[in-house]
Amino acid sequence: MPHGTLAPNLCQPGSRRTLAAVSDTAAIPDQTVPFPGAEAPSRQYDIDANGIRIAIHEWGDADAPPLLAVHGGFDFARTYDLFAPRLAEGGWRVVSWDQRGHGDSGHAELYSWDADMRDALAVFDHVGGGEPLPVVGHSKGGALMTQLADAQPFRFTGLVNMDGIPYKRNIPDIAEHERSKMMAKDIASWLDHRRSTSDLQRKPGTIDELAQRRGRMNPRLEVEWLRRLVTTGGFESDDGWRWKIDSSMRFGGFGPWRPEWTLMRLPGLPMPFLGILGSEMEEMGWGTPPKKVLPYMPLQGRCEVLEGVGHFVHVEQPQLVADLVLDFFGGLK
Repeated sequence: MPHGTLAPNLCQPGSRRTLAAVSDTAAIPDQTVPFPGAEAPSRQYDIDANGIRIAIHEWGDADAPPLLAVHGGFDFARTYDLFAPRLAEGGWRVVSWDQRGHGDSGHAELYSWDADMRDALAVFDHVGGGEPLPVVGHSKGGALMTQLADAQPFRFTGLVNMDGIPYKRNIPDIAEHERSKMMAKDIASWLDHRRSTSDLQRKPGTIDELAQRRGRMNPRLEVEWLRRLVTTGGFESDDGWRWKIDSSMRFGGFGPWRPEWTLMRLPGLPMPFLGILGSEMEEMGWGTPPKKVLPYMPLQGRCEVLEGVGHFVHVEQPQLVADLVLDFFGGLK
């Protein structure tokens, strides 16, 4: 089956926020490496979320209905430069944000799954004003939004999870007293890590060098796309380019969270759900066999599997994935 084609459908069954000045990105000098079909956001601005500055990026008409797009771990909102314009062409105002410690958002003293969800709620409130919203999430962003949708389903009109369904083994949720034990251990580990990395910086390099490093984890992505990602997700200093990622951060931060728990929350989701998985397993991905997702699909859920596509489904096949998303959300209007 050709790359990017659909496989047989294996999975069918609060805080105070202040708005900074909105900038028109067309007026901002840009060192971004060009890539065919990729577009910079139409607007950028900051909000305050729980005392952390969160950078928001928007594509499309400012008066169009909003659609939230949530990036993965150690990634950036600008990873949607290729995907978001296609959703905007479909009539949506695509809103993404750099998670704390990533991209143009502020750094924090501590990072955790729960803190990321609280920041997300600040964005939901700012963009939707309390109304439910359509949401797309990739990788960690998909897993994060699946957990949030389970906790606060009234915030979602529908959810698209792009290769963000972790699967390793089936484990049940755990008792609260066990969570407390895990929390104490994880906080101690986090503080040790924080102390050891507090004075460190990301290793500098040229655009090509940073692209090559990223390419070792994402070998399926084109070199020119990785070079673009350096110039949108990095910054240039006197000794070279560095990624805009807090050097003290590690995946998941601290706290009692395990990737497998996201899978366990899928069956109870009450809103329409679309999972999009690539058939090719990658180091950066979750290693989720599509057939393993089938028993966990929610009542209003389905899953599409893209043959010959890896973890970054929206980068490898942006138009195909955009068409799936537009069709899915179009049916909910």
